[in-house]
Amino acid sequence: MTHTQLEYLLSVDTYRHFATAAEKCFVTQPTLSMQIQKLEEELGVQVFDRSRVPVRPTELGKEVIAQARVAVAEFKKIEELVKVQRDGITGELRIGVIPTLAPYLVPLFITSFIQKYPKVHVTIQESVTGDIVENLRLELLDVGLLVTPLNDKTIVEVPLFYEAFVGYMHPSHTLAKLETITAEAIDPADLWLLNDGHCFRSQVLQLCNRTKGIRNVHLDYESGSLETLKRIVETQRGMTLLPELSVLDLSEEKKGMVRPFADPQPLREVSLVVHRSFLKKRLIEALRDEIVAHVPVGLKERNPVRVVKIK
Repeated sequence: MTHTQLEYLLSVDTYRHFATAAEKCFVTQPTLSMQIQKLEEELGVQVFDRSRVPVRPTELGKEVIAQARVAVAEFKKIEELVKVQRDGITGELRIGVIPTLAPYLVPLFITSFIQKYPKVHVTIQESVTGDIVENLRLELLDVGLLVTPLNDKTIVEVPLFYEAFVGYMHPSHTLAKLETITAEAIDPADLWLLNDGHCFRSQVLQLCNRTKGIRNVHLDYESGSLETLKRIVETQRGMTLLPELSVLDLSEEKKGMVRPFADPQPLREVSLVVHRSFLKKRLIEALRDEIVAHVPVGLKERNPVRVVKIK
């Protein structure tokens, strides 16, 4: 069993296609296939079910692959340790960010981070939580910026700050007369939502004590964008709930459409998330420090009394 064979094994698991895996490993498909077959013969097990398309690991193969990821990660940590000592913080950092965070959080820290670490190439992908967690497992991403807790034993969560939920409502809305709002006072028929797959939608439904979607009387419009929800409220009346960072740069006129919740305010926990066998420790620590340094002070110092769960 060699390190190279394990790398080939993980590549096939990631891409579920022998030709694609070989291309990513910069070898021919016959070479990759032969090495994996040798490994299977040495172990005396079949790791992949080649009769299926796309190729899938067998039940025992899943356990072998999981342990292979640990072994390869430990090997890479040695390389990483030497590289950081020799070259400082360098390399590629692949970040996955959920859409309800990306437009508001990334601009706060990314310019400073790139200037501070010019030898680092940053790639940022917007995606939903489930896809980011899966890509962390497959080592297609190094780190995720997500809303937690996720109760997933395969990942490590490092809380960064706590962001309040706020109401955003048309000036004619009945709740617009109040200085603060409560979840109990919200009429579900007035509420515009993100579409399925967004953790923020799940949290809004939990906050409003709903388990299913909400049907508007005149128009059903579920968006994938918080900015679209804002425009819908402005033109179609009603209201929506938004995370705090998304309203910080509003004009003074539109800030008048924002209403905070009464204490204790409902919060969402924003965390840096990595796989349990994560690499690039120094680089990820540098990212964490840069984010925390640029988040508004009130979010970092907030006592998380009422964190809304994700279900």
